[in-house]
Amino acid sequence: MTITPQQQGRFTLPGEAGYEDLTLELAKRWGADAIRDSDGTVLSDKITEAGFDIYSTVCMVRMDNAWAKANMDKLQQNYLMSKPVAAEGSTLQIDLLNGYFREQFKVNANDDPKAWWQVFDRTTSEEVPAEQWDFDAESGIVTIRNTKQWHRYTVNFLAYRIWEAISMYNHITNNWGDREHLMPVDPIYPETQEFILRKLQQWIDEHPRTKVVRFTSMFYNFAWFWGDSPRLRYNYSDWGAYDNTVSPLALQKFREARGYALTSEDFVNAGRFGSSHNVPSKRYMDWMDFVNEFVVSFGRKCIDLVHASDKEAFMFYDDHWVGTEPYSDRFKDFQFDGMIKCVFNAFEARKCAGVEHVKTRELRLHPYLFPTGLKGEPTFKEGGNPALDCKRFWVNIRRGLLRAPVDRIGLGGYLHLVQDFPDFVDAVEQVAGEYRAIAALHEGGAPYAAPVNVAVLTAWGKLRSWICSGHFNHGLELNEMIESLAGLPVNVSFISFDDLLKSGVPHDVNVIINCGRAGSAWSGGDHWQNPEINDIITAWVARGGGLIGVAEPSACRYSSQYFQLSHLLGVDRETGQTLSKDKMQYEPAQGAHFILEDTPGELDFGHDMDKVFVTSEDTQVLAERECSPRIATHSFQAGRSLYLSGFKFTPQNTRLLHRALCWAANQQDVFLRWTCSNVLTDCAYYPAQKTLAVINSSDNAEETTIINDKGEPLNFKLEPHKMKVIQS
Repeated sequence: MTITPQQQGRFTLPGEAGYEDLTLELAKRWGADAIRDSDGTVLSDKITEAGFDIYSTVCMVRMDNAWAKANMDKLQQNYLMSKPVAAEGSTLQIDLLNGYFREQFKVNANDDPKAWWQVFDRTTSEEVPAEQWDFDAESGIVTIRNTKQWHRYTVNFLAYRIWEAISMYNHITNNWGDREHLMPVDPIYPETQEFILRKLQQWIDEHPRTKVVRFTSMFYNFAWFWGDSPRLRYNYSDWGAYDNTVSPLALQKFREARGYALTSEDFVNAGRFGSSHNVPSKRYMDWMDFVNEFVVSFGRKCIDLVHASDKEAFMFYDDHWVGTEPYSDRFKDFQFDGMIKCVFNAFEARKCAGVEHVKTRELRLHPYLFPTGLKGEPTFKEGGNPALDCKRFWVNIRRGLLRAPVDRIGLGGYLHLVQDFPDFVDAVEQVAGEYRAIAALHEGGAPYAAPVNVAVLTAWGKLRSWICSGHFNHGLELNEMIESLAGLPVNVSFISFDDLLKSGVPHDVNVIINCGRAGSAWSGGDHWQNPEINDIITAWVARGGGLIGVAEPSACRYSSQYFQLSHLLGVDRETGQTLSKDKMQYEPAQGAHFILEDTPGELDFGHDMDKVFVTSEDTQVLAERECSPRIATHSFQAGRSLYLSGFKFTPQNTRLLHRALCWAANQQDVFLRWTCSNVLTDCAYYPAQKTLAVINSSDNAEETTIINDKGEPLNFKLEPHKMKVIQS
């Protein structure tokens, strides 16, 4: 495929000094209109003077390692919990950093441990009085007295991060050898703020040809605690957690602003930390809001410097994004010009596309130009196949882009690595052309969507739209579910339990999805103990709403029901507390059902919930395994409910979900319109331009038929991974 002048643009290329000819050759080949640097690379004058827009990357918390070394007390910190140790007698010693990567952390011995730390008997969950333990700064050991034999003890302690995690990952992944370890400074300190603003202005002055300043991102990285064992490299990581925002000064400021104090246990959470999989406490949400307010306030000062220099400010929606919350009400106050998101799949593309109050939304595609991938798999090295990786990532991303547009795409990393992979160069050329074709389709208006409005109900709601916990974590039901949703022709929103209590179910919503494991933020946890939530949803379904529950929806050990909405779903789950109660007998439904018409053969939901049982004679079991329903439908007055025992993103399950949404919304008659007959293909119709895009997500050639809005069949043959665009 040759890119004509009309097809150029909307593409950001990673350049590299020392490889100027390669940079300019691929800029022409891929139709780039912008060139960027990457962590560990610079752009030479030959590149910056070649007529392209220049993106320059800046990470403000690691701009000057000399300043960081001279101000070690102003490094970023977090709470860690020591590994549990069982006491053998009345005295116990705990090495605080045992099990942690000691090149990443240093125990904070500057601030009084008795004021900021806590010691717990985790067997009883009781705090050990401060007078019963002491800390030796030289050895890094806490000694606990009056311990109870065989009880497990831990210490919540503050640690400085002496190696910034993203730089550390890049350093280790790319074998940077003895290059200096960069340390992250904390802008909560006034002295650090003065330094950052001064250094940023100096950096701006030294980059006169830069058009776009790409902030990576603002100040605080997502939580990433490394271990010292190669068998447990990452002790804990969570893309949405605020664990890395803590310091004694920030805690003091929080107390002054909010009128109460937080403790170490509010962050350590018995070793669970601030995982976004957990239902956030009111105290933790207050902390997030406090950090968000600070990050926006000081971040705006940084962006004002960029704008005063007649440059644009883009945020990288990864790495140090914590505290920015692009789906919060404050995000507009930053006045960012653009948003960049690295993506592997469709829901990540939707995550970027849905951000408001920026004029440019850009995707950073995978594979990154690194020797290895995120999990250490070979990419641009022996054994890697980056061309195939590129195509397979793209076909998933493309599904999301057919539904919601972004303004640009690009790559990151080290351009010289592509020299030995000409098929990767060809693949990127193909991707760039397809992306521009999709972007042009959206310029005429939104694609057709069925009159089905879906609300995904979680503890986070809109604040974490299209987010579970970072990238696509396979096996997590909601990740799998929203990946399917991201490419379907339905309207999707995200609501919280607090939203329901405040305003009820939005008036335009047809279907609510509650998906996840008991106790998680995705299912809802203790929110289901509030009877008002139950009443709101029950009344809404009774009036004709559709409910889809997946895995352990509304699950809570609270009442006589485990699924608090089992009266709507028609099923519940045995948890060992009702073993003496007989379960209702059922006969699996006979004959075809609308939901399963495109799903022949055995279902693959990944890990199903077992021990599900029927609670109503009106429940229809459409699929089962070992006498446990896998798909069940149930009506409640004017409404419909559907239960799925699990979910896994596959073409077949995506089609099942599409049908289920139409059925739950009582809109079966609209299903066939602009839907591909072959589940390995997808399409989007753009009515303003009367144009249809059809894509093949398979590694094989496929045939498919689409019914247009006149009821006429349109037949297509598509090569592997390819797209066709026609006037219809």
